[in-house]
Amino acid sequence: MSIWEKLSVQEKVRAALGTVTIVNESGHHFGRPYMTAYQLAIKVDQAHPEIAKELKVEVGGTGKGYSLAQYLANQLSQRIKNGGDGYEIEGAFLSNDDVCRLTYTGPDGEPFDSSLTSTGFDISMFRLRHP
Repeated sequence: MSIWEKLSVQEKVRAALGTVTIVNESGHHFGRPYMTAYQLAIKVDQAHPEIAKELKVEVGGTGKGYSLAQYLANQLSQRIKNGGDGYEIEGAFLSNDDVCRLTYTGPDGEPFDSSLTSTGFDISMFRLRHP
């Protein structure tokens, strides 16, 4: 059994995505905000640190190697691809053009930078699919 299944990661990701702050509560046509893979990993780790512990990874950031953010992004990407429009979570990319730094507040309250900025990789983002 995979860690994804064993620890019910999908349900935990869904719950984390459900906590995203919606500033435009008047039903803006853009729908729910996206969360980057880092934001998602931070939320998931705050509520469920056992996932990163089981994977033997950190949330992520420059110089951290394989991370919880990468694990979640990879797993979600595969499921979105296989599930098509019927999958409850959707993904998108934030362009890396002219981005020099994205700094997040980690689960420990300390800031850390994305390892993707100024690279050839776009920044993955996820949200609950609009009903």
